[in-house]
Parts: sequence; structure tokens; C-alpha cells
Amino acid sequence: MGKIALLVSREEMLYQAHNILQEKNYNIHEMKVIKTQNSVSEARQSIAGGATIIIARGLQASLIKQYTDIPVVEIVITAQEMALLVRKAKQILKKETPVIGVAGFQNMFCDMTYFDEIYDIELRTYFAEKGDRLEEMAKQAVKDQVDLLIGGDTAVEIAAEASIASLFLSNTEDSLKNAFSMAERVDYAMEVEKRNAAQIETLLDYSFNGVARLDSRGIIVDMNAVMEDILGNGKNLFMHRPAYEVFPELKGEPFHQVLEYGSESYSLFMQINRVSLFAIVAPVVMEGKVEGAILTCHRMKKGGLKKETSRGKKESKGFVALGAFEDILQESVAMQECVRLSKLYALSEKPLSITGEPGTEKRLLAQSIHNAGINKDGPFAAVSCEGLDEAAQYEAIFGNKGAVIHTAGGSLLLEEIESLTRANQHRLCQLIRYKSISGADFTMQQGIRVRVMVTSRLSLSEYKERGILIEELFYLLTGLTVTIPPLRERKEDLKQRLNDCIRGCCEHYSRYHVLTKGAEGLLLDYSWSGNLYQLENFCERMILTANKRSLDESFVKRLLEELYPDKCHKDMEEEQGWSEIPEEAIRIQDAMVRFGGNREAAAKELGMSKTTFWRKRKKYHLD
Repeated sequence: MGKIALLVSREEMLYQAHNILQEKNYNIHEMKVIKTQNSVSEARQSIAGGATIIIARGLQASLIKQYTDIPVVEIVITAQEMALLVRKAKQILKKETPVIGVAGFQNMFCDMTYFDEIYDIELRTYFAEKGDRLEEMAKQAVKDQVDLLIGGDTAVEIAAEASIASLFLSNTEDSLKNAFSMAERVDYAMEVEKRNAAQIETLLDYSFNGVARLDSRGIIVDMNAVMEDILGNGKNLFMHRPAYEVFPELKGEPFHQVLEYGSESYSLFMQINRVSLFAIVAPVVMEGKVEGAILTCHRMKKGGLKKETSRGKKESKGFVALGAFEDILQESVAMQECVRLSKLYALSEKPLSITGEPGTEKRLLAQSIHNAGINKDGPFAAVSCEGLDEAAQYEAIFGNKGAVIHTAGGSLLLEEIESLTRANQHRLCQLIRYKSISGADFTMQQGIRVRVMVTSRLSLSEYKERGILIEELFYLLTGLTVTIPPLRERKEDLKQRLNDCIRGCCEHYSRYHVLTKGAEGLLLDYSWSGNLYQLENFCERMILTANKRSLDESFVKRLLEELYPDKCHKDMEEEQGWSEIPEEAIRIQDAMVRFGGNREAAAKELGMSKTTFWRKRKKYHLD
């Protein structure tokens, strides 16, 4: 329930309020006598103290309503209270059909239309529209020579100066009781509205579909984050605009029928920002009247069929490079430099080596170089040297049906060159140096023009030093070298790919999730040894297992620990410079994971005070 504040101009009104509260326990949080000139500041103090509804009278109520945004319940003089004042005025005047003036604000009075006939008086009202006109209206009553003036302090003072009889506009407990009851009804309505609003907000926030709320004219009045994502802009750009301007497919008779007559909902297909959507428009009907409509949009899943390309025949055989430089993530300066060098090397026919950790864009970069080079119209093939013995490597690369034969006039990518056997390294040297390969029967094929590209996890010089790579091949391959920096050294690329992965997973599974700042920071600081492979699979797991819209730091940390426990412990070890992680640090970390990041629960489990727990976490850098 909310808190109600009573702000009045006279002490006797507080006494009346106390009497009422002894009979019935209204939820009055604060009662205070205030001066009219301080009305707004006093109201603001009450609001700061937690007041959600203010009860006031006359000018004070008008000022509070004008300069604050809190609901104000006005104390209105009841017909019975006004009748008592009229009776008292007649007793004072002792005159047949006296002229009685009433000065004040219209919001203070009940309906007095038939008072003349009922009480045999001539009643004249002088209602001020603004506070600064109250004195003017009271003086007008004096000028009109009323016999008696009823009003507040200002009216009574002006009447006294003009030697005209007056009565202060006093009220009984009736008007206060009415105001208290009205305030409680307003409070109840506000609580109901809050609950409804909270339910609607939850429905919008946790809906995996785009939702927009329209008023009875078809104007957009609200939308959820998923709809903003579909439209590609914040909702402020679309608020208070006709829905058919934002969603052109809505223009037409079916949409008009929904808003005009509350017809049954109808569905349609729409396309926004090249995204296909299935949409439903449903009317909101209350007591037979259309109050608005709800528009929901669901992304259609993309088909799995590939489009035909101009290289259809080659593509079906697997000898086409599909990658291009524009496909490579290059928001970071480091990757931009890598791509710049690669574009230069694409102009050459010489062998090229690409170094990078697992999961970096080595194959994509090789395809891009091929497609930008002079051999771009020739075939492209990639062969992994890893996991094959010498004979299998020979057949896959140099055999009669091997990759060298099939890529003549194009490019051959040998992945994990460090796994190539020494005998096959010599054959590769022969291919690069003399454009020839020798068959198993010692026959020689010559004039084979193919550009050789290789990839490796470490630099070729390291493999030469270890004796894994023969010197002749090392020197043939190290003229043109490209090193792809890992994702952890490319924060801009990492952030972009992280957002793309989350967006792609959400779109694929028709869900909507966002990372908190803490969670995003944690993922950007993580080492990602598996680079793109690891990041993409982590995001897939994260979106599939998320049970709430907002993905916070504790959820992400728990998932990293679950998927890569050895890595998490190793990172802690390296950061602290420990040869072994202290048992206490592991216990604290495990407790935090077990209780979902709840520090108080974890501290209690470990038998530590909150202060000690905080100090230990600082010591082991577990924040």
C-alpha cells in the first residue's frame, strides 16, 4: 500500500483528522499544518519522505497539483457543511433573502445550484481560476455589496476591511472522511495499476517475440526490446507514430477492422530490414469498446538451402574458395593490419604461410587471398596434414587423385604444416621449387603451377628450431608470412563477434537475452584459447541454458567454470603467480559458484563473517 499525506491550512482540521482516525484506521502516513506560500515545498518534502498521495484543500491543493506529479485528493465542502454555514449566515444577518457571497476555488465546493430556492437566499459565487486572482474575486464580492462573504483567510480579511460580515469556510469531519475514503480508493487503484503494469512489463521483457502496444487510433505507445532489435533502432524513434508508418503491411482494411470493431485477430507476413516475420494483430477490448491492439512479430527461421552460384560445378566438387576479405572480422587495428598485408600478398604467386592459434580465421584468410589473387578463377582446396600418416598424406596431397592435381592453376592450402612428414616436406619443396611432383613409381610430373599456402599454430621458426620443419622448406615458406592475432588481443573484434554470436543464437532460437555490463566485461577479459570456435560454442550453450532475459556476471562465471574448469584455475594461478592454487581460494570460489554469486550465503556456508569473506576474496582476487 502507498503512503497518504494530509496537508491542511488550519490546526482544527488536524484535530478533526485525529478524531476520524480513532474511529477508522485510514492509512495516513503524515499530517501537517502548512502555509499556503510553502505548499509546493512542503509537498515535495512529503514526497521525498515516501508519500504517494496528498490530501489538501483549495489553493494549496491547486498549487500542489500544478507543480508536482503526485495524485492530489481535494477536500471538498459537503452539501451538509455548506448548509450549516448558510444557516449561520442567515442567523447573523436576520434578513429576508440575504445576498450571500462565496469566494474561493471551485474545487473546494459541492454543487450549490438549488441553494437559492432551498434556503431562500441569493447565493453569488466568486470562483478564482488561479491563486493570484483570489483577492480580486473577494474584492469583487465586496464591490457587489453582498451582505455576507463566506471564504478562506483572504476573503475574510478583505470583508473585514470593508466592514462586511463574513464566515470562515470551515468544514466538519464529513469532508475529511470523504477525502480519506477517496484517497484510499485512489491508492487501491494505483496498486492495481502497478501490479498490472509489472505483469505487462514482465510479459514484454521476457517474451521471445517482438511486441508493440497500440492505442485505439493505431498509434504505437510502447514496444519491447525484441521489437526494437527487429526494427534496428531504439523505441523512441517509433513512439507516437501510426503503426502503418513503421509496419507498411498493416495498412489496409483488416487492420482497420481490428481497431474499429474489435474484429478477431489476423496474421500476416512482413519483412523488416531483410528479416522475414510472422505477425499477429489482436484487439484489446474492454466492455465492448476497443481500447487498442497488440502486435506481435516472430522471426521466421532461415532455410538451410544454399543459393546457386556461378561456380556451381566447382562448388559441388569442393574446389571453390567461398571466403572474402569483407567476411573477416576486422574492427581492431591488429586485424586491419593483418588483412592489409594479406591483400598485398594476394598479388604474388609465391608460397605463403599463415600462423594463428586454433579457432582463428586461418582458412577464411587463405580463401580470401585466393579470391583476391591472380589465380582466383582457378580451383582451391584445403588439406589437413594432422592425423594422417605418411602414406595417407602422400595420397591426399601428391597422389594421382591428390589435391595438387586438382588445384593446378589455383591454390592449395596445407593446414597444420607442422604435421607433414619429412619425406612429404621434401616433396613439397620440389613442388614449390621445380613445379613438379614424383609418383610412387618414380615417374615425374612437371609444369604443375599451383600456389601453396600453409597454416601453423606456432611460427615456422619455432618448428625449424625443434627440428620439426626442414630448413629448405622453412626458407621457401617464410618469404610471405601472416600472423593472425588471437581474439584476446583484438578486443574490438571480440566484442563484435560476441554480440553477433548472441544475436545469431537468439534469432535462431527465437529468444531474447542481453548481457549485463559485468558479464560482458568478464567475457571480454577471458583468454579464449580456442578463439572463434570456443566463443561460438560458448554462446550457443549460454543462450540455450539461460533461464532469464538478463545474463549477469555470476551466470557467465559459473558457465565458464563448468565448461573450462582447468582453464579457469590456470588463469587464477597465472594471475596470482602461485605454483599451486591455495585450497582456501578454491573453497571460496566453489562456494560462490554453488550459491550463484550470493556472497552472504557463501560466507555463511564457509563459517566466515561478511567482512572476513570480503577480505579473503580481495586477497585471492576473486572479485
